[in-house]
Amino acid sequence: MDVDEQSQASDGQARRKPPLLQPGLHIVATPIGNLRDITLRALDVLQAADLIVCEDTRVFAKLASHYGIKAATLAYSDATQDAAEPRVLAALAAGKRVALVSDAGMPLISDPGYRLVRAAIAAGQLVTAAPGSSAVPLALALSGLPADRFYFGGFLPAKQGERRRAIAEAARIPATLVFFEAPHRLVATLGDFADLLGPRPAAIARELTKLFEEVRRAPLDELARHYASEPEVRGEIAVVIGPPDAETAPVAGKIDEALLNAMSGASLKDAASEVAARYGLKRREVYARALELKREGLS
Repeated sequence: MDVDEQSQASDGQARRKPPLLQPGLHIVATPIGNLRDITLRALDVLQAADLIVCEDTRVFAKLASHYGIKAATLAYSDATQDAAEPRVLAALAAGKRVALVSDAGMPLISDPGYRLVRAAIAAGQLVTAAPGSSAVPLALALSGLPADRFYFGGFLPAKQGERRRAIAEAARIPATLVFFEAPHRLVATLGDFADLLGPRPAAIARELTKLFEEVRRAPLDELARHYASEPEVRGEIAVVIGPPDAETAPVAGKIDEALLNAMSGASLKDAASEVAARYGLKRREVYARALELKREGLS
């Protein structure tokens, strides 16, 4: 038997006999849509675990049924973590093998689990992971936008004022931006993005890996107009936005014009924040210019 044959035989044996699972906390990525997007190692962990900690046990039950996973489950969400965390830590202290999953993708990425991981580390328990699907790098890869440096902002605030401030803070980051958004807020959020960031190139990645997967690529203002005409959008959504373009910085007169327009319907502070976000400028410098315009009586 040559080396390749030995390797193939060894691989086949490994698949038939999964390695023993160590006691500890195992963070396990689950599919974001297509149930086949799960790794062999993730299945090994889930099938060998003594306890599986789930964001929602009902959601996980579908995956468990599909792959014949029989372990006991425990709900662990923002609402239940206070009650669930001591039970998980007790199981770990007793030498149990505990898996942590979210409803979809890699746990902790805009999902609960951070506090539990910190507690397990503090207790001296093994913490490891079986990596896999995540909507963030997938949306980034499909967007056609620069992927060498990116910023993930999770879900933006639901209230418009807070959302616009969050967008303004992210506007000057010299990287591609990735956010999650709920379908019923997509139109309003795209409107804020287009208003604050201008026609930056962007992409909407929706229902990734599922039957109705959609990736729409266009400048932000075009995307805002498109989805405003299709308000019944459904599914999981990621918004990917290109970085600011340093080569197209606006001339001073354009900044003044934008400031005067913004100041006519907003406070000095908010107007400066909006213009700074739109053009990728330092907010304090734009605010200083707004003060000058006000003193000159132009506002």
